[in-house]
Amino acid sequence: MSSATESQQARVIAELRVFIKKVLADPTIAVKSMEIARKLKDEQDADRKIAEQISAQTNVRIPEKLSEADRIFLEIINDVLDDEAALY
Repeated sequence: MSSATESQQARVIAELRVFIKKVLADPTIAVKSMEIARKLKDEQDADRKIAEQISAQTNVRIPEKLSEADRIFLEIINDVLDDEAALY
C-alpha cells in the first residue's frame, strides 16, 4: 500500500472518529439524519439535499465538496433506508 493511500485512509478514519463521537454525544443526530433522509430519498440529487439538510439541522457539517468520509456516511444512510424498505 502506498504512503498516499495510507495517508488518505488515516484522514478518512480520523474524520469518521470525529463524526462517531458527535453521534454518541448527541444521539438525536442519528434520528434527525434518518428523518431527513426518509423525507428526501426519492428526490432528484437526494444525497446533496440530505447532506445540506443534515448540515442545517444538526451539528454535523457536510461541505458542498464531499469528503470520502461524507460519502461513506451518506452510503450508510442509504443502506439503512434500503434495509427499512426490505422489511416492508
